[in-house]
Amino acid sequence: MKLSRKESVRRRHQRVRRKINGTAERPRLSVFRSNNHIYAQIIDDVAQHTLAAASTLEATLRGELESTATQEASAAVGKLVAQRALDKGIEQVVFDRGGNLYHGRVKALAEAARSAGLNF
Repeated sequence: MKLSRKESVRRRHQRVRRKINGTAERPRLSVFRSNNHIYAQIIDDVAQHTLAAASTLEATLRGELESTATQEASAAVGKLVAQRALDKGIEQVVFDRGGNLYHGRVKALAEAARSAGLNF
């Protein structure tokens, strides 16, 4: 039986999460992508604490974006989460693509975060 897209993403995410873990020195940049929005969080898994977050749901981004489900919107979220991380002194992160393929909106977010100064 063929798995649904959602189930495939869930399984990939479990497989990825077995291998990566965020620490205080190098937290995890976690990405969640829905059909309409994209969310990014920088998480310290040891302390179970979110250090910085950004999404297309924020009023500052929604006002300047034509659509929240585009690569441009994802790039804006990537820049914003990187700026917030750098403001808190976080430069090194581990990228968690959340079970999604590294393509399209997830790739746009990652590249924007890199260009804004995050290292991963």
